[in-house]
Amino acid sequence: MTLGVLAVLAMLFVMFAGFWTDWLWYRSVKYSSVFTTTLLTKIGLFFSFGVVMAVAVGVNIWLAHRLRPPLSAMSMEQQSLDRYRMSIAPFKKWALIAITAVIGLIAGASASGEWRTWLQWVNGVPFGKKDPQFGMDVAFYAFDLPWYRFLLSFGFACAVLCLVAAALTHYLYGGLRLTSPGSRATAAATGHLSVLLGIFVSLKAIAYWLDRYGLAVKSSGLKSADNWTGLRYVDANAYLPAKTILFFIAAICAVLFFATLWRRTWQLPVIGFGLMVLSAVLIGGVYPEIVQKFQVQPNEQAKEAPYIKQNIKATRDAYDIQDSEVTPYKGDYQPTGKADSQRLRDNADTTASMRLLDPNVVSPAFQQQQQVRGYYQFPSTLDVDRYKDKDGAEQDTVIGLRELNIAGIPERNWINDHFKYTHGYGAVAAKGTEAADGGGPKYTESDLPAKGQLGTYQQRVYYGEKTSQYSIVGGPQKELDYSDDSGEKSYSYQGKSGVNLGNPINRAAYAVAFGEPQILYSGAIGDGSRILYNRTPKERVESVAPWLTIDGDAYPAVIDGRIKWIVDAYTTSNGYPYASRTTLGDSTADSLTDGQRAVVAQQNQVNYIRNSVKATVDAYDGSVKLYQWDEKDPVLKTWMKSFPGTVEKKSAISPALKEHLRYPQDLFKVQRQLLTTYHVTDPGTFYTGSERWQIPNDPTTKSGNAVPPYYLSMKMPDQKNRAFSLTTTFTPNKRDNLGAFMAVDANATSGDYGKIRLLKLPSETPVPGPQLVQSKFNSDPVIANELNILKKFGDSEIEYGNLLTVPLDGGLLYVEPVYLRGANTNYPLLKKVLVSYGDSKPVLEDSLKDALDVVFGKKAPSTGTEQPPSGGDTGQPPSDQTVQQALADAQKAYEEGEKARTSGDWAGYGEAQKKLKAALDRAAKASEKGGKPGS
Repeated sequence: MTLGVLAVLAMLFVMFAGFWTDWLWYRSVKYSSVFTTTLLTKIGLFFSFGVVMAVAVGVNIWLAHRLRPPLSAMSMEQQSLDRYRMSIAPFKKWALIAITAVIGLIAGASASGEWRTWLQWVNGVPFGKKDPQFGMDVAFYAFDLPWYRFLLSFGFACAVLCLVAAALTHYLYGGLRLTSPGSRATAAATGHLSVLLGIFVSLKAIAYWLDRYGLAVKSSGLKSADNWTGLRYVDANAYLPAKTILFFIAAICAVLFFATLWRRTWQLPVIGFGLMVLSAVLIGGVYPEIVQKFQVQPNEQAKEAPYIKQNIKATRDAYDIQDSEVTPYKGDYQPTGKADSQRLRDNADTTASMRLLDPNVVSPAFQQQQQVRGYYQFPSTLDVDRYKDKDGAEQDTVIGLRELNIAGIPERNWINDHFKYTHGYGAVAAKGTEAADGGGPKYTESDLPAKGQLGTYQQRVYYGEKTSQYSIVGGPQKELDYSDDSGEKSYSYQGKSGVNLGNPINRAAYAVAFGEPQILYSGAIGDGSRILYNRTPKERVESVAPWLTIDGDAYPAVIDGRIKWIVDAYTTSNGYPYASRTTLGDSTADSLTDGQRAVVAQQNQVNYIRNSVKATVDAYDGSVKLYQWDEKDPVLKTWMKSFPGTVEKKSAISPALKEHLRYPQDLFKVQRQLLTTYHVTDPGTFYTGSERWQIPNDPTTKSGNAVPPYYLSMKMPDQKNRAFSLTTTFTPNKRDNLGAFMAVDANATSGDYGKIRLLKLPSETPVPGPQLVQSKFNSDPVIANELNILKKFGDSEIEYGNLLTVPLDGGLLYVEPVYLRGANTNYPLLKKVLVSYGDSKPVLEDSLKDALDVVFGKKAPSTGTEQPPSGGDTGQPPSDQTVQQALADAQKAYEEGEKARTSGDWAGYGEAQKKLKAALDRAAKASEKGGKPGS
């Protein structure tokens, strides 16, 4: 007995620990209202529906027992049942309580999972838009219909369980007889079961009626669109009338079942039920197939045109692409003379700020040069943001935080893992448009502690994308702050984040919750000790706002002396009438998607999405702020009514924060996926699919996945000034030439923020797309030869950076950085730049400036056989230069660089890299000239 009591108490404490630690965490981040609202809603639904189900089943069992016949028929069947009746008799009351309790618990648990549906139904805000078929506000489909369907499914489950429970009880006590002589059922049993069947059929009638509205959000197949949603011709002209007729048939059939209370015969209701089933097959199944085959298929395009038009409009509204502008663009412009070439060259500098530093490639360089200690790390993909330079001009910047890498701790133990090594330190940033001498990043913020153009700020990073373990800070155990030449610096956390471990109840709860008994008795925990957990930005935002879908890429920004993680969050719905659905995981996948960057809830199907919330997470104290960004979104307004006080108004966003907000990648990827089809607004063209686009594969990788969108400061043809933009390309379906170019104004301070511009390329004069341009680069013999020379030296590898596409004066300019990863350096260095414009010969030069000068004829190429313009520098190597001499110089420069690198002499390393680059260039030139040893 003692062991049993102790076991029960232990289980109760485990349950209490989970509840208590959750409550403490929500209270620590000042979002306890989210915890209480969610908990109380779940409890309310659990008890409400659990009690209803338990009472309904219990009452029907009790009623069936009360309506039992006074005497049982004398038969073998009843004699066998007598033994069961006698064995149950002493425990009838407890058996009834146990059965109803179990059923109630299951029903309540199921209902509590519908807390989101309930809150949206109770607090739903109108969209102000009506569907074209029924004239109902979109809110009916988004908020009301899901709740009605849940109630209906609960009603069906309740009716079936009551029917089964009553039938079994009637059979046990002789009200129903299978083999006994006489009638098969008593009058009381017949009436009781008829009422239950009548309730079931009544619910079926309601289901038929709701199915009418369900047609507006039903997905079906249409060859020109995936996941087509909404009514089609056969739905409006066959299924809709059929559902209405079946509703009336089911209602009549239900009345016949109820009438059995007086008639005491099953004949009419059974006939009615059979007719209902037959009608469902004929009217609900066969008739629509006939209409589809003989009316729709012979002239499908004309029949479906009105419904296609409604689907296009609803889909473009639901994904906020209704205002996307499609502009014809030739894309094949060629300069007509020297003056024209000079004009293009000048415009190339003002049209775009070419980001040569690829955040998807240079992370190893950050890691190698700025990691400093093995217990720090940078994310595999860095982020692109905007910061002002010394002159106050805005520049594209690649940035990453030096986060804690627990796997790199020299001595792994519980104290080091959770008490001593607790945080990362500092931001590292580099110019996006330039590289340092030698090809490495040109840092604007670097070293440890970090210094540079970002000014003074709190550099400690307690919360980050890589910080997944818990830490205990602020107590008697000192933390390692950072190390420099003078040794280790200690620190004790001064923030108010985390949960206080000062009392034994909290310590015991966390010891149970984390499965670590040392938390209960360790001397390293004392007054002021606080436990930090749930430390990734995505995790924190999703926890305080479980009704949001989180973007896959949180990014850091230094704002007002603090490092803030900026997190884009979405409100979504799956109930927008006529709007086609998309699966978030499929739409947002590209060649960079990995576990870290995957969108939360990626398997969710949605047909409405808005970037309604901008969230921030402080990297030092973990504080979470939610800001209303889309002030018109009815879904966000609904959730703000459900959780009042959790989302701050848009006006609360500071100007400094707003400068770093940007258009989110995942929303852009969802929109571009929809625009492959829904850039077309004409129903006839949409139906044929002749103008359908596709997202090209990333030509710089071998993954076969979609090309990612790129942030880039540029201007579209209708813009006067450059704007921070998010860009991508399309190709025609199953072709590699360019179909369109898409850009959205990503600068949150811009009046055109969120404006989508599409440049549509002509189909009759094909313009090369990314794959063809990459092939053009790779197949050029001069370029291939020079890259081969680079690869052969030191067993290096070539890595291609982002292939940037920029519309320029009627043509398309392609720019791609080329990185060289040496076998011993293990990180890429920017060595060359590839450029192509229109049909011109692609060029490979040392810098973007040189490449643009060459491609527009301002100067001769440094390699190749093309003739330079008159009076220009030939760029030819000295006649006495040989490949052997150049490679010898390169080898010497390489050895000098390695020696400087290992000794930490970065200035000497940069000089050596300059010499190495010059020697390799001479080797390439001599090779082109046909030089050989001794020539």
